[in-house]
Amino acid sequence: MRVSDGVDPGRPFTILFVCTGNLCRSPLAERLGRAYLDAAFGERGGAIRLESAGTDAVVGAGMNPDSARVLRGLGGEPEGFVARQLASSMIERADLTLALSRRHRRRVLEMAPRSLARTFTLLEVAELAGYVPAHPDGSGDVAACARAFVRALAAARSCRRGGGDADDIRDPIGQDVTVHQEVGEAISDALLPLLRRLVTYADGSSP
Repeated sequence: MRVSDGVDPGRPFTILFVCTGNLCRSPLAERLGRAYLDAAFGERGGAIRLESAGTDAVVGAGMNPDSARVLRGLGGEPEGFVARQLASSMIERADLTLALSRRHRRRVLEMAPRSLARTFTLLEVAELAGYVPAHPDGSGDVAACARAFVRALAAARSCRRGGGDADDIRDPIGQDVTVHQEVGEAISDALLPLLRRLVTYADGSSP
């Protein structure tokens, strides 16, 4: 499979997470993913950059306190996080946009229709990743191979999958902390295996 995509080889592979307020789900995914990549892969994990934004962001706010507590329990760090409003420029520069619900995915595609092949819900990608085999050439170039992985995800979606309510991770805002915990665990269960696949895809190892 082709891994040369005309992108600056020194540019990190960028994942953009999108939810509504950029207070709970998307910052938890961003910060948890960063902690996991740094701990599990060190310098290699640095080839993947994680960002987040909200379709109706509470711009400048920190993480919701309950989601921040859940994030710490999962091994991430909420300090210094600042909510951002989603902009088309963010979508256009992202190599992979992961929406936390189908509604967020629709909003992303309204803003940047040409990003279709790079835009999924998180739960959608978690399932599709099972259809993508380990990369055959073992090039070790994490960013380039991660982009090839996204192309394989798009191909798998076109022939293997529809969509439905099961693609949505619920919004915990205003809910009890137990709901924030359930949401955090759902994000962790979907995201961490995906990040492992993105890194190990570059060396052809099994997930």
